[in-house]
Amino acid sequence: MVICYISFNGGVPSTKEFFVENIAGKHNDDIAISSFLKIANGAFCDDKEAILAKEELKPIDGLYQLKKWIEDRSLKLAAVTNAPKENAEVMISTLGLSDFFDVVILGSDCEHAKPFPDPYLKAFEVVKVSKDHTFIFEDSVSGITAGVAAGMPVVGLKTRNPEHLLMKAKPTFLIKNYADPKLWAALEEL
Repeated sequence: MVICYISFNGGVPSTKEFFVENIAGKHNDDIAISSFLKIANGAFCDDKEAILAKEELKPIDGLYQLKKWIEDRSLKLAAVTNAPKENAEVMISTLGLSDFFDVVILGSDCEHAKPFPDPYLKAFEVVKVSKDHTFIFEDSVSGITAGVAAGMPVVGLKTRNPEHLLMKAKPTFLIKNYADPKLWAALEEL
């Protein structure tokens, strides 16, 4: 996770709060347009992606337990992200999930990226599933907002963003990570 390394602010490091509020879960074009109009869009986004590519990716606690639960039930799965294609591929590969997802939907593949529901609606169409039999895991406000707008239950992950911000997007419930007993109790009810 990038917290203090982006040097867009006249060389002054950003804070975690600034990152969460202005960068986390947003599409690069939206970040550049909304927050950094004085900076060349391409240069900022290239710098941000280069930094993210160097970050050490670690699986969220319980990820592989959840992966097994999903595989045991032969559920269809889509990764929906605002990350650029190269970053999405690196993250998925690094975490050993290359063969896990049926499809990867990028915000840039849609007319509107998250927080609009378009990426999730496209995922339903491609994977051929009903919203009535689907749920979403999201770790950003824009992602939760998109999932809720698409009409699905969204499980919010408190791995990066503060709980009070995530709750504003109205997730069905929040979990600390994929090992959270609240998640496993809900999955048992399915």
